[in-house]
Amino acid sequence: MSTTPRIVSRRRVLIVDDHPFVREGLKQVIEQQPDFIVCADVSSIAEALRAIKKLRPDLALVDLSLDESSGLDLIKQIRDEERQMPILVLSMHEESLHTERVLRAGAQGYIMKREAPEQVLKAMRQVMKGRCYLSDQMTGRLVRRYISRRNQPEAEHSLVGQLSDREAQVLQLIGQGHRRGRIADLLHVSVKTVETHCQRIKEKLGLHSADELRQHAFLWAQQTAPSGPAAKKHR
Repeated sequence: MSTTPRIVSRRRVLIVDDHPFVREGLKQVIEQQPDFIVCADVSSIAEALRAIKKLRPDLALVDLSLDESSGLDLIKQIRDEERQMPILVLSMHEESLHTERVLRAGAQGYIMKREAPEQVLKAMRQVMKGRCYLSDQMTGRLVRRYISRRNQPEAEHSLVGQLSDREAQVLQLIGQGHRRGRIADLLHVSVKTVETHCQRIKEKLGLHSADELRQHAFLWAQQTAPSGPAAKKHR
C-alpha cells in the first residue's frame, strides 16, 4: 500500500539584525530546515515593522543591538501591533544582564549568538509552540531569584531592575562617551528629556553629581559590552 508523504507547512521567519553576515548565515541555516523559511531579513526597526505589516511572519528573530536603536524598542512596538507573533531574541550580549528586561518587553525567549545552530533551531521551535526558551543556567537563576524575592520582599533590586528600559539605554550611551545632545539624537527625544532621565537615574542610584553618573555609566557600559571581535561594531 503506497502512502503520500505528509507536507509540512513551513513557518515564515523574520530576521532583524544589523549585521549582513549574521543575517545571511541565519538565513542559510533556517532555510535548510523542513519547517522554516525566511520571509525577510532586515536591519532596522522601520524595515521590520514594514515587513511585519506586509508579510505577516510567524516568528521574529530579533537582535538586541540595532544601529542607533534597541531591539527592546522593536519588541514593544511589535507587541503593540502584533500581539500573537512569537519573538526570540538572538544576541551577543550576556543573557544574565538582559533576559528579564527582554521578557518584560514581550519576547518569548533569549539565546546567545555563540550557541550552536542546532540550539538556535531548538529555541525557535520551542517558542513556536508557545513556550518560553532560556538556557538551563538562566532558568535556574530566575527561579532562585524569584524564590529569594518571595522570601525577602524588601531586598534591594539589582541595577538592571531599578532602571526603566529608557533609563538603562541612556546610562549605557553615557558610558559609551556620548554627550546628551547626541543621546537625544540617537533616541529621537529632546535634550530636556535626556536630562530628565539623567536626573532620575541619579536619584535611583543614589548619585550626587554628573561625575558620579559618568563613572557609574562607564562601569555599566563595560559590564554590558559584548566580548569578542563582533564587539568592535558596538563600541
